[in-house]
Amino acid sequence: MSPGADAFRAMRDLLLDPQLSPSEKRRRFRWPAPVPFNWALDWFDGVLANDSATGDRPALRIREAARGGRETSLSFRELASRSSRIANLLARLGLTRGDRLLVMLRNEPALWAVQLACFKAGVTVLPASPLLAPHELRDRLTRGVARCVVARGALAGILDAARFEGLRLTPESEPPPGWRGLAEADAHDPSFRPCGQTAPDDPLLLYFTSGTTALPKLVLHTHRSYPVGSLSTMHWLGLRPGDTHLNVSSPGWAKHAWSSMFAPWSAGATVAVLEQDRFEPAPLLRALDEMAVTTFCAPPTVWRHLVGHGLGARPGCLREAVSSGEPLNASVIGAVARSWDLRVRDGYGQTETTAMVGHVPGAVGELGSMGRPLPGYPIVLLDAEGREAAEGEIALRLEAGRPAGLTPSAAVSGEGIYRTGDVARRNADGTLTFVGRVDDVFKSSDYRVSPFELESALVAHPAVREAAVVPMADALRLAVPQAFVLLEADRTADAATAELLFKHLKGRLSPYQRIRRIIFVEALPKTLSGKIRRRDLRAEGSDSELGRFEEPAANRA
Repeated sequence: MSPGADAFRAMRDLLLDPQLSPSEKRRRFRWPAPVPFNWALDWFDGVLANDSATGDRPALRIREAARGGRETSLSFRELASRSSRIANLLARLGLTRGDRLLVMLRNEPALWAVQLACFKAGVTVLPASPLLAPHELRDRLTRGVARCVVARGALAGILDAARFEGLRLTPESEPPPGWRGLAEADAHDPSFRPCGQTAPDDPLLLYFTSGTTALPKLVLHTHRSYPVGSLSTMHWLGLRPGDTHLNVSSPGWAKHAWSSMFAPWSAGATVAVLEQDRFEPAPLLRALDEMAVTTFCAPPTVWRHLVGHGLGARPGCLREAVSSGEPLNASVIGAVARSWDLRVRDGYGQTETTAMVGHVPGAVGELGSMGRPLPGYPIVLLDAEGREAAEGEIALRLEAGRPAGLTPSAAVSGEGIYRTGDVARRNADGTLTFVGRVDDVFKSSDYRVSPFELESALVAHPAVREAAVVPMADALRLAVPQAFVLLEADRTADAATAELLFKHLKGRLSPYQRIRRIIFVEALPKTLSGKIRRRDLRAEGSDSELGRFEEPAANRA
C-alpha cells in the first residue's frame, strides 16, 4: 500500500475496533496527515479490489423496483476494472487533471463507475440530481464550467438550450447524434496509470448546496476532505467490513457520496440501492429484508413514510438504523423502537463537511438529540457574542488543526472558527439537540423559538404527516408561531381538526411557544434533497392552502 493508504487504514481500523469504547476512539483518533493519496486508486483498487478476501465480494448491488426487482451486482474487482477503462477513455477524449465533468445519472452502475474514473484521472466531478429543473442545470453548467456531461440522451434539449458545447457521454447503447457512448471504454485497458501523484488539496468534487435559505452556492471538496473525512461518517453509520449498507438518497447530493460511496467502501462494505421512479415504502421494506441489509440510512421524510405505512417485522439482518438530513422527531424514533426493537440513531453534518455529530453504536444518548461530536470534530456552541454557551451556533474551533472533512472553501473567521449557521443546545449527558437554522430561529417577546421543537410537537399527533413552523408578525410580541400542516390522507382539513391540534399543543408547549395559527396545505415546499424551505413559507406562504384557523381565545387561558 501507499503511505497515504497505510495512514488511512490505521485510523479506519481504530474506528472499527470492537474492543475500544466510543469515548476511547474519540480520544485516540487523529486525522491522517495530508499526504499524496488517491482514494480510488490507492484504496478502492489497491486494497479492496486486489485483496483476495474482498476482491470478488459485491461492491455495488442495485435493485430496480420498477422491473420486478431485477438486480445488478458488480464486485470490487469488476468495478475497479470498469472505472479504469472509463478513466482511460476520458483521457483519450482529451480530459485532463483539473477539468470538470458534470454527471447527471440515476442510481445505475455508470454513476459509480464514472465517478471512480474521474477520481483516478484527477477530473473534478460536479454531481447533479436527475430531478433538476432546466434552469438549475443551466446554472450548474455555467457556474461549474463543465467541459463534459455524462447523462441520458433525454437531456439533449436542455443542453442545447444551455448552449453547452462540451463533450457529451451517455451509458445508453445507442447514443443520440452528437453524443459518445461509455461503451467505447470497453476497448480500453482495464488498469489506469495516472500522470502524477494526487495531492491532498487537489479538487475532487464540486457541489451545489440544496438552497434552503438562498441560491445554491458552490462547495469544493478535495481528495482529502471527502475520502479521508468519510472516516467520521463510517464510524457514525456503524459500518463493518462485509456489511450491506442501503442508503436512501438521490444522486447529486452530498449525502449520496457520504453513504452510497465513501463511508461503506472505506469500511469494505457493499453499497445496496433500491432504485424507484417514485418512492413507495412497501418495496423498500421488502428490499431491506430480501437484500439482507445490515445498516440502513434514510432521511426523516422516508422514516415518516415507513412508520405511516406500517413497519411490520424487523428485517432479518438489520443491525443499524440511522437518519440524517434534518432532525428526526422523537415520535418516529419511538415508533421504530416499538416495532423493530432498534433505535434510529440521528446524525448531523453539512455539504461543507462529513458527519460532525451523531449517536454512534454503543453510545446512544437523550431521545431526540442528534448525538455527540464525532472523532476529529472540535465542536463548540457560540452565542451571538462569540462566547461558548449551553445553546448557540454550532461551530468548529480550528486552532489545533482543521478537520479533514471540512471543505477548504469554508468561510473561517480570523479567530479560526467555522460557523455552520445551525443552532443547537447542549444536554446534561453531553449530547446536542438541534434547535434550527440561525435564520429559522426567531424571537417572540424575549423568548427564542425553535421551529423544530414546535414541529415535533405537531407531528406527534396521529393526524399530522408533516409540519413547518415560521414566524408571523405580531404587534405585541414582535412575532408568534404559525404552522403549515400537511395532514394524513384520512384526515380532513377543517375547523374540527384544527381544534384537535390546538388542544394537543396546549398540553405540550409553553405559553410563549403556542402556535397561534394553523394553515392546512396539500404540500410543503422542499429542496430536491427533501429539506423544507421555510424561507419560502416566510416570504410567500403556500400556494396549496386548504384553510387557515386561528387559535381559540379559550385555548390561551
